[in-house]
Amino acid sequence: MRDIRAMDALPGFLLAGLALAGSPGPATLSLAAAGAAFGTRRAAGYLAGIVVGMVAVMAITASGVVGLLLAAPGVAPVVTVAAALYFVWLAWRIATAPPLSADGSGRQSPSFLGGFGLSLVNPKGYAAMAALFSGFVLLRGRLALDAGMKIALLTAVIVAVNVLWLMSGALLTRFFREPRSNRIINIAFAVLLLASVAIAVRAA
Repeated sequence: MRDIRAMDALPGFLLAGLALAGSPGPATLSLAAAGAAFGTRRAAGYLAGIVVGMVAVMAITASGVVGLLLAAPGVAPVVTVAAALYFVWLAWRIATAPPLSADGSGRQSPSFLGGFGLSLVNPKGYAAMAALFSGFVLLRGRLALDAGMKIALLTAVIVAVNVLWLMSGALLTRFFREPRSNRIINIAFAVLLLASVAIAVRAA
């Protein structure tokens, strides 16, 4: 009976997970940019990398490793700077991407490893997962099962919202064939990406 009552937290957990995972951030905005520039098929590997990376982030967060590492003197600033440099590089690649040709050839689509790496250095991801794992209890007295259920449920939510972001970006693909509109959209995505990183770092 205790487990059944604890599961009353499930609707709130899912709602919070949907809000945190689906809100604009480095991962979702880069997915929209990838969908717009390359289409859903060529960006599918990047999407898979982001999802697998987020599963890793959830496992690391649930284990408490993140808290231990960041508590070590001098580690947090190094991690913050490394993450910032990665996102600046990613924003530069988006902003300077050339117009999309008719067949999409000649442009390297984002990779699985790129998506995986983005999730691992995304401060919003760690902050969101820490809030969800510490703020809700689905199965009381069963820490391992509770963490496993949270990871499974959040993975489903993350897949759903990321697919929607990717498909939303893909709707802009036709605008990437005209150089002027391509440049405007690329720069807009790059600026939004950097802004989302700045907000995530301040909130973390």
